[in-house]
Amino acid sequence: MENVDIFDNLSMDHSDLGKYQKVGHGYYMFPKLEGEIAPIMKFRGKDVLNWSLNNYLGLANHPEVRKADADAARDWGLAYPMGARMMSGQTKYHEQLENELAEFVGKERAYLLNFGYQGIISIIDSILSRKDVVVYDSDSHACILDGLRLHIGKRFVFKHNNMESFAVQIEHASKLAAKTGGGILVITEGVFGMEGDLGNLKAITDFKDKYKFRLLVDDAHGFGTMGKTGAGTGEHFGVQDKVDLYFGTFAKSMAGIGAFVASTKQVVDFLQYNMRSQIFAKSLPMPMVIGSLKRLELIRTQPQLKENLWKITRAIQEGLRKEGFNLGKTESPVTPVFFEGSVSQGTNVLLDLRENYGIFTSIVVYPVVPKGTIMLRIIPTAVHTLEHVERTVKAFAEVGKKLKSGAYDSDEIINKFMAQ
Repeated sequence: MENVDIFDNLSMDHSDLGKYQKVGHGYYMFPKLEGEIAPIMKFRGKDVLNWSLNNYLGLANHPEVRKADADAARDWGLAYPMGARMMSGQTKYHEQLENELAEFVGKERAYLLNFGYQGIISIIDSILSRKDVVVYDSDSHACILDGLRLHIGKRFVFKHNNMESFAVQIEHASKLAAKTGGGILVITEGVFGMEGDLGNLKAITDFKDKYKFRLLVDDAHGFGTMGKTGAGTGEHFGVQDKVDLYFGTFAKSMAGIGAFVASTKQVVDFLQYNMRSQIFAKSLPMPMVIGSLKRLELIRTQPQLKENLWKITRAIQEGLRKEGFNLGKTESPVTPVFFEGSVSQGTNVLLDLRENYGIFTSIVVYPVVPKGTIMLRIIPTAVHTLEHVERTVKAFAEVGKKLKSGAYDSDEIINKFMAQ
């Protein structure tokens, strides 16, 4: 039998998202937001009120951050340090940032990672052997699932935040690990970034009294936003000391690039010498390291940033709920707004919001959410204002009424737009 050309299988029709490319590229997917990172940006030449950036604390354009980034780029360039950390890419500033991060999140040591997605995959790959067993939340982020694909041992999934399901799966894992001679790793998230609910960290850690396992928490959306000091969801629940591997990224609250993992000295020492994604990758460039030191300083010393984030969060969530909108179970700044409707209706809703109300949000449809459900995802930030909130709530109230009245049932809106 003749083999096929693998490129023949690369049709966009075979891709989960690619099948929407013809109608969505450049508008719903890969949109170009232009101008300074701020609540008001340009989209297709028009000003839009933007609720789609994970710039939680408003640090992206903070003057002290901009100065630190610019000064570091001037002093060091983007190439320094050259090489991987293990070979020639180590600096005192990398170590300083690691030490400050570890102290901030209450761990012995921390290790810098070039990217969050790549980092979590490599952590999972590094610490697990074929004998080990994993128990993880069903709503875990794609990076966790990709990391688990590298694990050739057994894994059990529990229903999202369902402790009855967790109890069943941890029992299965415990019995299996006893047979294989391996250990158990439990993985969940601090803040689930799509719907904004929190991982049941307190309930999960309570199981440590009965079962022997280690807990890895992906707190990408919780670092900087949750807890009294912003040290994350473990701090929020008072169980940070029971989180064995704490993972945070710089792409959200820190408004940068990179990530870190924090744990005991023993674990971090092991990861430094075994994480292939770091051993064989160039060190994080100096401007991002120096810039991250400044960002962390501001998180520690300017609590008003987080306070204003939560003021805006409470205002928009309360305003939308008063208008009758379903926000699910969010307990974080992540604000999902659920509508009942088809993908076609959701397309019309988003188009109307952007074109006629100047409101830019992201849309989530099936298969990420169930059929018949539309989710618009709002990300409040510390640099939004109450006036922005008022304008957005009013716009959502109007499009909600239109949806119920059937105004979005036809393709009239999208056809009119496409004809322009």
